[in-house]
Amino acid sequence: MKIYDAGPFSFETGGHLPQVRLAYETWGELNQAGDNAVLVAHALTGDTHVASSPADPSPGWWEPLLGPGRPIDTSRWFVIAPAMVGGCYGSTGPASADPQGIPWGSRFPFVTIRDSVQLEKRLLDHLGVTRLHAVVGGSMGGARALEWAVSWPEFVRGAGIFACGAASTAEQIAFLQAQLLAIRNDPHYAGGDYYGGPRPEAGLGLARRIAHITYRAEPELQQRFGRERQGAEDPFGALSLGAGRGRYQVESYLDHQAGKLVGRFDPNAYVALAEALASHDVGRGRGGVGPALGRVRARMFLAAVDTDRLYFPEQSQQIAEWVPGDVPVHMITSPIGHDGFLTSAEQLGDRMRAELCL
Repeated sequence: MKIYDAGPFSFETGGHLPQVRLAYETWGELNQAGDNAVLVAHALTGDTHVASSPADPSPGWWEPLLGPGRPIDTSRWFVIAPAMVGGCYGSTGPASADPQGIPWGSRFPFVTIRDSVQLEKRLLDHLGVTRLHAVVGGSMGGARALEWAVSWPEFVRGAGIFACGAASTAEQIAFLQAQLLAIRNDPHYAGGDYYGGPRPEAGLGLARRIAHITYRAEPELQQRFGRERQGAEDPFGALSLGAGRGRYQVESYLDHQAGKLVGRFDPNAYVALAEALASHDVGRGRGGVGPALGRVRARMFLAAVDTDRLYFPEQSQQIAEWVPGDVPVHMITSPIGHDGFLTSAEQLGDRMRAELCL
């Protein structure tokens, strides 16, 4: 992982930081013209480690798509994967120290998707990128990729948008509000200033449970777990409401997913990035979604998951109808729902390579 000092930054809603650091990883080499760069944007709780590399051979979260000979071929392209500002994977976030050495906590500015793109543009300028050959991402990463194409239409040659819409919908915001309240209502949250004391882990775990249900499809959960009990536990074993009971398998599964996130993520970072995702609207201040998407000059690659119940395929189709040209929506076939953009994106590797000229 590398660190870029982006300097002071004023955020879209008026907040300000005297110094912002962006963490990032790279693969491949930038050519002399500076125009063979591909930016890969992570989703809500993702990080910079898209794929393995000599510096870090551990598998990344989009391993099948990135590497020598893969759809994003690192023998041809200089790939940059930045960690979004507001998170907890090396870029400046709520847990970062202010100039007096105190975590920003509740004083951390409100971050938007547009803010992240503005800071990432500083990073690319610093690296010597003269034109972005492509930007690719899914879910919140797709929101960032789309914002790139709208904010810098002459700079971005291609954009791959997986499982994302042009603006967060009312239902998506509703799901996010439930997650945010789960964290904010944890008695240990302390208004966001819990550093040095107990972490609001119960709230973060509950937020993850809510989110993970939306990331998967109902038929997949039913097929995998049904109404089966977890091991020897008995869901009907309690004598009273206060006595507790055993778990169903699906409950154990959600507990496991919550525990994994609690062990690696800062609750305030979850709040910051979830708020940023709720704010996603490429039409804000641009006359609406239609006029904003009409600014796009990039080659577009749009992909949806056929079983996605968080970002319905129709939302990808709406982008296709508003951007210039005849742009198809490619479908990932997966039984698992929204997370199919992570687990099965290689289904579209050849078509992405062709349409984004990768």
